[in-house]
Amino acid sequence: MNSNKHNTTPGALEGVRVLELGQLIAGPFCGQLLADLGAEVIKIELPGRGDPMRDWGKGEPLWWPIVARNKKCITLDVRAEQGKTIFRELVGKADIVLENFRPGTMEKWGLGYPELAAINPGLIMVRVSGYGQDGPYSARAGYGGIGEAMGGLRYIVGDPSTPPSRVGLSIGDSLAAMFATVGALSALQSRHRTGVGQVVDSAIFEAVLGVMESTVPEYTQLGAIRERTGAILDKVAPSNVYPTVDNEMIIMGANQDSVFTRLCDAMCQPELAADKRFSSHIARGDNQAALDEIICAWSERHEAGALLALLEQHGVPAGRIYRAPEMLADAHFIARDTIVDVAHPKYDKLKMQNVFPKLSATPGRIKWAGPALGQHNDEIYRSLLGYDDAEIDRLGENNII
Repeated sequence: MNSNKHNTTPGALEGVRVLELGQLIAGPFCGQLLADLGAEVIKIELPGRGDPMRDWGKGEPLWWPIVARNKKCITLDVRAEQGKTIFRELVGKADIVLENFRPGTMEKWGLGYPELAAINPGLIMVRVSGYGQDGPYSARAGYGGIGEAMGGLRYIVGDPSTPPSRVGLSIGDSLAAMFATVGALSALQSRHRTGVGQVVDSAIFEAVLGVMESTVPEYTQLGAIRERTGAILDKVAPSNVYPTVDNEMIIMGANQDSVFTRLCDAMCQPELAADKRFSSHIARGDNQAALDEIICAWSERHEAGALLALLEQHGVPAGRIYRAPEMLADAHFIARDTIVDVAHPKYDKLKMQNVFPKLSATPGRIKWAGPALGQHNDEIYRSLLGYDDAEIDRLGENNII
């Protein structure tokens, strides 16, 4: 079942209009999230060039259909004076302006928040950048990987025997986009009370720091710096990847006392739960390596399927490590429409992740995949701004749109 085919309920953000400037990931992913939840997101791209994301992918540009889904794509050169005039017209009809240029760029174009708020006092301006809109580093070029390092994530990712690794995704950009989305929704709620807009300033390094748990007070209070630990979390046991006789690997977490007791029962070694080396969370953390050796010796005698069934029977959280093939075959993914088919002019039933989170009364949906460059020019310039054919043709001839 593909719920997107049948869901015609207006999304939670129906009636909210967003102007998306910028490119690549951090800003556009925020725009994707807002569009997924029903906002009208008008993505503005340079004529003839467009967002570089249109060409990104492993051999095929398969990221663009996702990050630009549900958006209306128009071309407009906001650097040109006539383009700025048109953009200001759009601002007067918008709720949110979203941008992820280097700080100062919008001001250089005469499109800073004070100028835009003078047109539309209720306007919310969402600004995503590497280092934020102020501070000594704000004008620096800031990419996701640098923010991940500065926010503390890179240092703790990987095996302790190797230099810091990276997560195999643009996680810093995505986190900044998610915090930007939270900020946009919060600012909309504030405007609902006050009628006044504001600036949302989402910095990549701060978004990363925001999910870094207690690493800062661990240092300031205890003098401890969290290190790379590979597949485990230091002092949290058992929680690791364990081998099976059929050469699969399963991930299991049984660090809570009651869950560990259930694991010991599943292993037919109930005495381990009373062993002073393993009888408490702290004791298990202090003897983590020894405990993992015992569990590995047990797990590697079982086939993965039988082992997972046994652990489920005893209420021990465990599972396989998934890639795309496993996700597509999984009954739970299928039942929840976690991955859906989306119509696309080039690809037959293009598969992509659905809209998350799921709302019961006003669910989001995927209405279309990322559009062609300028695909919605006619709709926006004619229907929204009221331009006639001659005006639209003239703007195109002058490379304004």
